[in-house]
This record gives sequence, C-alpha cells and structure tokens, in this order.
Amino acid sequence: MKDITTDFLDKFGARVKSLREKRKFTLNEMEFRTGIDSSDYNKIEQGKTNITFRTFLKIAKGLEINPSELINFRFDITKYLDD
Repeated sequence: MKDITTDFLDKFGARVKSLREKRKFTLNEMEFRTGIDSSDYNKIEQGKTNITFRTFLKIAKGLEINPSELINFRFDITKYLDD
C-alpha cells in the first residue's frame, strides 16, 4: 500500500493535469504562464514531486482558477488513520 503523501500527490497531479487539459493548455504554455519548467510541471502532474505553496499558487494563477479548485477531489483520509 502507498503512503498518504504518495496517494495525495498522485490525486493532486491528476487533478492539475485534468484542469490543464480542460483549458487546452500545453505543458509549454503552462511553463510560460507559471514560470515552472515544463519537465518539472510534468513531474507535478505525475505525482512525482512535492510542491511548495508558492508553486501551488503559481499553478492556480496559470490555470486562472481559485487555488481551492486544485484540491477539489475525493481523498479518503480515513484509510490512513489508526484504529
């Protein structure tokens, strides 16, 4: 079983990718819009990197969305809690 951080980053990355694709932005466009290198942005979408709040806000601004939309996905934290 994966740990909570890995699972969350996977879901977060999938959400970021979905929002980007919905807006029909390429990785190169997101690099221009956010200042985040396209290869690093791709790692975020793949759930392979933990980001700072600064990067979180850059992504929201680049996607032209409220930051809360980036974490608007289902995540069941109860499976990680001890009994």
